[in-house]
Amino acid sequence: MRTRMLGRTGIEVSTYCLGTMMFGQVGNPDHDDCVRIIHRALDAGINFVDTADVYSYGETEEIVGKALRGRRDDVVLATKVNGVMGEGRNRSGSSRRWIIAEVEHSLRRLRTDYVDLYQVHHPDPRTDVEETLSALTDLVRTGKVRSIGSSNLPAAEIAEAHWASERLGLQRFRTEQPHYSILNRGIERDVLPVCERYGMGTLVWSPLAGGLLTGRHRKGRPSDGHPARMRWLPRHMTDDHKLDAVEQLIQVAEQAGMSLTHMAMAFTVTHPGVTSAIIGPRTAAQLDDLIAGAGVVLGDDVLDRIDEIVPPGTDVGALDIAYVPPAVANPALRRRPSDERAAV
Repeated sequence: MRTRMLGRTGIEVSTYCLGTMMFGQVGNPDHDDCVRIIHRALDAGINFVDTADVYSYGETEEIVGKALRGRRDDVVLATKVNGVMGEGRNRSGSSRRWIIAEVEHSLRRLRTDYVDLYQVHHPDPRTDVEETLSALTDLVRTGKVRSIGSSNLPAAEIAEAHWASERLGLQRFRTEQPHYSILNRGIERDVLPVCERYGMGTLVWSPLAGGLLTGRHRKGRPSDGHPARMRWLPRHMTDDHKLDAVEQLIQVAEQAGMSLTHMAMAFTVTHPGVTSAIIGPRTAAQLDDLIAGAGVVLGDDVLDRIDEIVPPGTDVGALDIAYVPPAVANPALRRRPSDERAAV
């Protein structure tokens, strides 16, 4: 397993990061099996594990905590905060109140006294970035968190956060976790260049485009995807534009003598702005297949053909579970009040 530096943190991580979203009630409910999969990944040379408080509402962090007993010092452990955790108010978001409370819950579930990388899972337009960075800075100073990162931030907000850190003398985001795959290359335009400019490491999620780039979901054929994923991504799996691109990409992979899965994974870590690609196996067999392709390197001829199918910096549709900014999701934020329009 190859390794790279995580931005300018001085931390060395594997180019594949073990994502754990499918461990627990949402994907694989067998805790012992999940622990075995995590151990299998560590034995294969993966030293980077990413989770989140909201995955199976804390159950996933508990599974990771069980798996890392006796191996914690060998693992770069990342988790996230921001999602809704239980009923009632103030149990989500990026406020100081919630961050300070929830890190304690995550540490307890993970059975550790520190997190290597604590990430803000989604943008929170309700909270000033200075408020969030101030709370995260305090966690770094107390030793409960080693480094901080963002996830799903637009390029402009990444820059804004860095300016706030510099202006106020606060810890700055050392990493960003964006969505990136052959089918969704939009971050090549701005997010990845901005991350490179600020020396940030990047952990890209869904490099297999929610399973589309495994080749299991074909145009005109019934899908054999896992029921949980099919419930989350019904439109994603039936998007004709994406399925047409997948058919072309399968041909490229076959002609290059590799599987579509291996080609898709190799594509993501080829970009110089990408540190690590997050894999999300639900079974040991899926993990073994992903690890088998860890050494694949794509030649310029293959990369050129991929560029012809999905041009650089473009997306073939959007991933249904990707973060959608309020200004895009809420029509009222894009339109003047009707009385103002009538007066124009």
